Amino acid sequence: MDKQMSDATIEVSGLRKRFGSTQALDHMTFTVGPGRITAFVGPNGAGKSTTIRVILGLDAPDQGHALVGGQRYQQLRHPLRHVGALVDADSLQPSRTGRNHLLWMARSQKMTAGRVDEVIDLVGLPSAARRKAGGFSLGMRQRLGIAAAMLGDPPVLILDEPFNGMDPEGIIWIRRFLRSLAAEGRAILVSSHLMGELQDMADHVVVIGRGRVLADATVEDLVARASGDQVLLRTPSLTEATKALKRARAVATVIDTNTLAVSGIGAQRVVEVLGQAGVAFSEVTAQRATLEDVYLQLTGGAAEFQAGGNREAQR
Repeated sequence: MDKQMSDATIEVSGLRKRFGSTQALDHMTFTVGPGRITAFVGPNGAGKSTTIRVILGLDAPDQGHALVGGQRYQQLRHPLRHVGALVDADSLQPSRTGRNHLLWMARSQKMTAGRVDEVIDLVGLPSAARRKAGGFSLGMRQRLGIAAAMLGDPPVLILDEPFNGMDPEGIIWIRRFLRSLAAEGRAILVSSHLMGELQDMADHVVVIGRGRVLADATVEDLVARASGDQVLLRTPSLTEATKALKRARAVATVIDTNTLAVSGIGAQRVVEVLGQAGVAFSEVTAQRATLEDVYLQLTGGAAEFQAGGNREAQR
């Protein structure tokens, strides 16, 4: 596995792709590095699916390139040993058992039945593997898709909406599972609309809109930037607190009868100022934005459909 980890990268560079009159990708550029989970987010029609399809060799770009471990997907001799992908959990033959579905894939890549049983155990499907896949719930099909992605023990994983159909237990499982895979040095790209799950799991985030990269940074940095320095202060002495904070060159805005929003100084400094002025307070809390807040700020003008009218569609 150590040798494979040197290939744990996805490089997307200058991708352009047009479908008719629609510019689906417009100089799309980003890198997914080893040992981390990269969230890939954007509104419907932003270009996420097209980018993934180009990486996996399912669509050809008009310009630019997408490389897995330094190679185009079409150049990989045994692709599943380099990159595993969950793109469509329904892309299976419903009359086959889950195990036979995996056996069919394994044989095409010269893998053993033993490896099939290993990945079935890995994703928690041993009791269902010999049932026809057509009777699987969506959550079970997702697990089967993840098992298929893991068949070649690849250094790179691409998962499109892996949380769909998962119950709370399944969501906890996939979160821990992907974290463990990243800890082994794999590069993992996860596309999802569930910002809360991505914030708890991802290290890095690429936000796109209208075929372009809007942000490419660590989750921590993006959230910190969006949070700013606003502090929530609860006090029974609004007037005195406002005067003291003004002397400290802070800006205090009244929220309600006992709450101020304070900016210009941090939470610790607010406590110091109020203490020196002898102003009582019950709470001082630094306000932290969420990944969803960041996402909405960045993509507000890039959504395909918004209230008040439709936006230009992108695939």
